[in-house]
Amino acid sequence: MATPLLELVDVTKQFPGVRALDGVSATLERGEVHVLFGENGAGKSTLISMVAGVHQPTSGEIRFEGEPVTFASVHEARARGISAVFQEFSLVPTLSVAENLFLGDEPRRFGLLQPRRQRAMARDLLARIGFDIDVDLPVGRLSRAQQQMVEIAKAFRGELKLLILDEPTASLSEKETERLFALVDQLRVRGIGILYITHRLQEIRQIADRITVLRDGRQIATVDARIPERELIEMMAGRAIAEIYPAIAHRPGEVMLELDAVSTASGVAGASLTVRRGEVVGIAGLVGCGKSEVMRAAFGADRLTAGTVRFRGQAQPRPRPSAMWRAGFFYLPPDRREEGLVLSFPARANITLPALRDRRHRAWPFGLSARAERATARDLARRVDLADRNLGRPVGLLSGGNQQKALFAKGLSTDIALYVFDEPTVGVDVGTRATLYALIKELAEGGAAVVVVSSDLPEVMHLSHRLYVMAGGRVTAELSGPEITETAVLRHFFDHSAETAS
Repeated sequence: MATPLLELVDVTKQFPGVRALDGVSATLERGEVHVLFGENGAGKSTLISMVAGVHQPTSGEIRFEGEPVTFASVHEARARGISAVFQEFSLVPTLSVAENLFLGDEPRRFGLLQPRRQRAMARDLLARIGFDIDVDLPVGRLSRAQQQMVEIAKAFRGELKLLILDEPTASLSEKETERLFALVDQLRVRGIGILYITHRLQEIRQIADRITVLRDGRQIATVDARIPERELIEMMAGRAIAEIYPAIAHRPGEVMLELDAVSTASGVAGASLTVRRGEVVGIAGLVGCGKSEVMRAAFGADRLTAGTVRFRGQAQPRPRPSAMWRAGFFYLPPDRREEGLVLSFPARANITLPALRDRRHRAWPFGLSARAERATARDLARRVDLADRNLGRPVGLLSGGNQQKALFAKGLSTDIALYVFDEPTVGVDVGTRATLYALIKELAEGGAAVVVVSSDLPEVMHLSHRLYVMAGGRVTAELSGPEITETAVLRHFFDHSAETAS
């Protein structure tokens, strides 16, 4: 029998006060795509960080190509042919794409850097994996999807034997995702092993050979990827999840937000839409279509260049985020770490930040009383199923799902009439999705207006009462009720000719 490419033997990882992994054993064969599946906080990121050289096991053994190994750094792991693409990017925004791709491994001649050769190598690397990016652009000027491509490209340097991909498609369009999966198939044929983390069940069906399910740091099972979806979810969550997408009553009321021929400096061109109380309005489209930008402009995060924004019946010629929030407009950004949370603050402080303006919670002369802060944070955390034990921890140390719960709770801390959730479940597990979807149902049925902006087509289709499709910065369709089908939505993804259709 062939020796596995990677073998984990009773691996345990203890952090101060937390056992992140508890006796996990698993193998990865050459040419295998092995998915790690579990809720946020289950131990998946800890496991791959040890294989990639970020951390070392507290006990147990990691064997690579049949030999026991201990990697003291990511550089040591890479030297053995192990490359990782983590959720959080490790790019330098001020450096070019080419400089980021070869950072620490720059081509030299007689000790001198060779920038021309480096750019040529970068172009060859990107062309080989099918990514079209200008290698001379600073990474800080790229979209998040393009930055994700650069991260993936970095992993293809050198002699690759094992590739680790942690939620690699979270920022990619459908076309870019297909390109990545084609690359994965090529690697499989070459005998390269792939450890893959995803919460998207459809991805598992497309590319996985085997699945290891983790829960609370323990290995529940390693199973064939053909396992029924319901069984997989129940193993992950430890409970039956009867319905991921809730039925949401549609009781449309007064118009809360109206956009009339809105254009922005970020590429939106004459978009019009309305959102009413008591309904969920979806906005769908490919990456770069303008779906996020139109809502950012309504909130004031992007510059409005033409058109009219009306919120609660009042025209907003120059919307500003602080003023819109005070008026009852909450915007949840797609990048929680960069725009949504103060990572060094405890989860409790992040949740209650908006309440600093609420006189009911103030302690003289300013700020929240400690008692009010604790009570408010605890009540809101329970609404999003965020455990009390996480409230005192820096939010940057929480799992992605718990960070997203804290961000949702932040929007509940003041009186809000309109909620805009931009990519509300990016990088979170099925159990957390169910929790957040239930909250969206609660808000809409409670009389709030809700907008869901999402690249996840099943998500935006199942949650929406009405759905706007965008392409090329324009609204290409408005669908409602039974009109919201996958065929109808996809047809309008590529329709640049019409501003609206019904």
